[in-house]
Amino acid sequence: MIEAVNLAQKLTLFQEYWSPKVVGELNDNYLKVVKVQGEFVWHKHDEDDELFLVLKGRLVIQLRDQDITLNEGDFLVVPKGVEHRPVADDEAHILLIEPKTVVNTGDATDERKIAPEDLSRI
Repeated sequence: MIEAVNLAQKLTLFQEYWSPKVVGELNDNYLKVVKVQGEFVWHKHDEDDELFLVLKGRLVIQLRDQDITLNEGDFLVVPKGVEHRPVADDEAHILLIEPKTVVNTGDATDERKIAPEDLSRI
């Protein structure tokens, strides 16, 4: 069945931060929503680009040589191989578009920082 997806409604279904939830598929990509607050782990994706679209709030993508601030409605594509760290001072809601094979923490190895990822649909 083909039906519309309301992202704001999907974001009401969970509370945890840094735990992406799949809300759709597009070709070989997942569309995921995630609530974020605080700092994520520095990481990179060697084989895949990653798109961050801010639905609510503000997100800073820290790169090793600059910080890029994203406000509501802004998006950024982080090219493959670029080390980055998402940071949100206050709660923000993000839509991610990334290949199904992407691990949300990329090459990060600190298990205390690896965010759980729920690949079941919400």
